[in-house]
Amino acid sequence: MASYLDFEKSIQQIDEDIINAQIKGDTHAVAILKKNLEKEFYKTYKNLSDFQRLQLARHPDRPYALDYIELILNDAYEIHGDRAFKDDPSIVCFMGYLAGKKLVVIGEQKGRGTKDKIARNFGMPHPEGYRKALRIAKLAEKFELPILFLIDTPGAYPGIGAEERGQSEAIAKNLYELSDLKTPTIAIVIGEGGSGGALAIGVADRLAMMKNSVFSVISPEGCAAILWNDPTKSEAATKAMKVTATELKNQGLIDEVIDEPINGAHRNKEQAATAIADYVKKSLEELEKIDKRELIAHRMQKILKLGVFNEKK
Repeated sequence: MASYLDFEKSIQQIDEDIINAQIKGDTHAVAILKKNLEKEFYKTYKNLSDFQRLQLARHPDRPYALDYIELILNDAYEIHGDRAFKDDPSIVCFMGYLAGKKLVVIGEQKGRGTKDKIARNFGMPHPEGYRKALRIAKLAEKFELPILFLIDTPGAYPGIGAEERGQSEAIAKNLYELSDLKTPTIAIVIGEGGSGGALAIGVADRLAMMKNSVFSVISPEGCAAILWNDPTKSEAATKAMKVTATELKNQGLIDEVIDEPINGAHRNKEQAATAIADYVKKSLEELEKIDKRELIAHRMQKILKLGVFNEKK
């Protein structure tokens, strides 16, 4: 059953009318309603606010890492474990083929349905998850395979056990090691990019975001609680933080905004997956022409530019 956000109520009504018309066998009414639905999609999604994009990034029907892996990767083979503690299901790692090219995909998986969400810790990785990601990234480097990172997490897990096993050290080590990886890397924020939990697999030669995704140092609710002692002011915090793909592209913090279907990735997973696959193929064609030492140098320069600004006199 489809889920609808508050601003999607008009779309929900038309969807329900289409179902009723189909039950009655009224094909003429169905055709008219579908045209109305297309118009409503354009009207609803054309000028979304930052807060509405945040809601879409968290939409329960939005495709997750495993959805995209299933759609874009052929002969996919999953790899488990960090070889130190255990396997963390909130980080998934696969080898496979994209358009005939060998590729390693490392993604954060939130889980769908209550049992799966709990099993995957709602997409909040433990230290062993980040160590698994780094192990697979180094394996890809050894065999000269490009890597695609799919970012989608509210943040790294902040529990006592995670801290005891070195959460901050695991994230810091990933930042260091991925910046020096001798193979082409691409990172895409497919939903929610939260704080260090996202950065831990976000250091790459190309960093892109889906149009209705967000990337921030803290959740808007957390920001509102700290600044105003009022989590209900999350909408104002979202606007102030400039967390959307377009805002981050304008600030030079990401390389590209990947367009989603007009009705959102949650309603057209196949088209969204095609957009990701096209971006990855195009980026790899460019990156694989660059010498390894030059690739690392470019990546380092890109990292050093982050946060640079000019003061007005």
